[in-house]
Amino acid sequence: MKRWLIWVPFAVALGLLALVGWGLYKPADRTVRSALVGQPLPKFALPPIVPGKPGLATAAFAKGKPRLLNVFASWCIPCIAEAPQLLALKQAGVEIDAVAIRDTPAAIADFLARNGDPYASIGDDKTSSVQLALGSSGVPETFVIGGDGRIVLQHVGDIRADEVPGLIATVRNAR
Repeated sequence: MKRWLIWVPFAVALGLLALVGWGLYKPADRTVRSALVGQPLPKFALPPIVPGKPGLATAAFAKGKPRLLNVFASWCIPCIAEAPQLLALKQAGVEIDAVAIRDTPAAIADFLARNGDPYASIGDDKTSSVQLALGSSGVPETFVIGGDGRIVLQHVGDIRADEVPGLIATVRNAR
């Protein structure tokens, strides 16, 4: 009479298995986004890491001209892959500044000699304090900074060739 009750545990187990399978098939987006997008840059002043190139401070970003702030390191493999795109952005007239994370002057100089130098200035963030203040979770990351010193966009990961035109447009619209 109540033989169908025998199938209830099987149906519940099958439902749980389907739920777990769906979760494995469609994993969550684990990208950490900065809460500072739309906010002013945090206050910082970093010394230069390479001779002949200035360091970097917050005051340089509120001068009316939008620019990129690239967080990178010489030991970062995706940063090497991103280098040609940064050079293309520089060629298109985009000003790019950088924060070098936990690096040495010799390693950065070697990185720039091998991969090109798109940077107007590079600050030495020995302890990753500026990186963390920006809400950056890794390297490379690039921020579009408006002429008023506000963070307009955060690009997580290396910049790909097909993303260059969009970044150029975003920088030009960030006045």
